[in-house]
Amino acid sequence: MRIALASYACRDNDIAFNLSQIEKAMARVRGEADVLCFSEAYLQGFNCLCWDYAVDAGVALALDSAPIRRLRALTEEYGVALITGCIEREADSLYSSCIAIDGGRIVHDYRRISQGWKEYWHTDSHYKEGDRTETFRLRGKEIMPALCGDLWDYPERFRTEHLLIWPVYVDFSVEEWEREEIASYARQAALAAEHVLMVNPIDPPHNHGGAFYFRGGHLESRLPFDQEGVLIVDIGDKVS
Repeated sequence: MRIALASYACRDNDIAFNLSQIEKAMARVRGEADVLCFSEAYLQGFNCLCWDYAVDAGVALALDSAPIRRLRALTEEYGVALITGCIEREADSLYSSCIAIDGGRIVHDYRRISQGWKEYWHTDSHYKEGDRTETFRLRGKEIMPALCGDLWDYPERFRTEHLLIWPVYVDFSVEEWEREEIASYARQAALAAEHVLMVNPIDPPHNHGGAFYFRGGHLESRLPFDQEGVLIVDIGDKVS
C-alpha cells in the first residue's frame, strides 16, 4: 500500500476551498497512491468553531451531507481512498472525527477521545468525544486512527501492531519543530505503534504544516514546512 500524506493549505469555514484542495491532491496522487490523508478537521478548518452551539451546529456536517457526499464521489472518480478530519454532527452532538472513505462508501468513522479539540471551559454537553479506539481494514491493511492530542492523553489506548494514522493540527513555530518537537512527536508516536504517519495542515501564519513518517520512534521521511505537498510512503509488507 502507498499512502499519501497531504500537507495543504486550509481555510477556516471555507468548505468549498478545502474540498477543492482535496480534489487537487487526489488528482496529484492518482495512480501513485492508494490512500490520501489530510489533517484534523481539514474539511471545515480546525478553527472553524466559535463555541456557540447555535452557530456551530451549522458548521458541523452530518455524514449524509452534501460535502461528505462529494468526498464519496471523489473517491470513486479518482480511485483513491481518503482519510480526513472533519467536524461531525450526529443529531444534536458535535465531534472531531476522522472519516475513511473508499469506493464511494464511508468505511470507518473515528471520533476523537481526547478533549483538546475544543474550548471545554466554554462548551456544553453538545460537544462530545468518542469512546472507542479500534483498527479498521482499508485496501488490505489494518489501520489505527488517532487525532492529535489522543496520543498524548491516552497512548495506551492506541497501541497496535498495525499502521497508525495521526492527523493533527499543531502550530509550533518552525524553530520549535526543528529544535525539539519533531523528535518529541516521534517518541510519543512510538508509545503506540512502530509505524506512524502524521499529517499537519498549512494555515498561515499560524500553522506551518508538515507530514512525517515515524518508525520506531525515529523520523524516516518528511515534507518541508510552509510548502504544499504530498509525502508518499510505501508501507508495502512492513505492516499487516
